[in-house]
Amino acid sequence: MTKAYWVGSHMTVKDPEKLKAYAKLAAQASTAHGGRVLARGGVGAGKVLSLEGFDQSRVAVTEFPSMKAAGDCFNSEDYQAAMAKLDGGIERDVFIVEGLD
Repeated sequence: MTKAYWVGSHMTVKDPEKLKAYAKLAAQASTAHGGRVLARGGVGAGKVLSLEGFDQSRVAVTEFPSMKAAGDCFNSEDYQAAMAKLDGGIERDVFIVEGLD
């Protein structure tokens, strides 16, 4: 089965406290669906070096066992509860990309 990677980028953090509340619940939802955070940078995390395009204030990469697992996580009640905690506290792009075999 091909792994998938959930990437959050182009993040503008407007409320760090809302991000913290989201992150705790999102991590639980991710783990429940086989997710494993591989990288997290910016605002309260590791370093991010933007080489081209937009400066990245926050980036996160989570590995899942499959595209289905990543999508199921996003659509789960647990993750949607985490999203509710953001309540406009962040603007971002989120996508899932299939890994290479």
